[in-house]
Amino acid sequence: MIELDRVSLAVDELEAIRLKDFESMEQERAAEKMNVSQPTFHRILQSAHNKVADALVNGKAIRIEGGEYVVKEGKQTGKRRRTTGR
Repeated sequence: MIELDRVSLAVDELEAIRLKDFESMEQERAAEKMNVSQPTFHRILQSAHNKVADALVNGKAIRIEGGEYVVKEGKQTGKRRRTTGR
């Protein structure tokens, strides 16, 4: 894995994929859960999908980074935090 090129997926992008694709949540409800507007949620999800597709098609590793999160009883809950440079 060390030799593979990497794609960096932000914690909020992972959370968007989890809610929409894994939990099959409607986009409006997922946006509410992440405390973002629906257009913002769509942009986060689109960015995440592009990065995951790049990793799958081009054989890259996916690195999850950034943000603040808490793991409780095996579940991850995220808090959206804007970082510089985004």
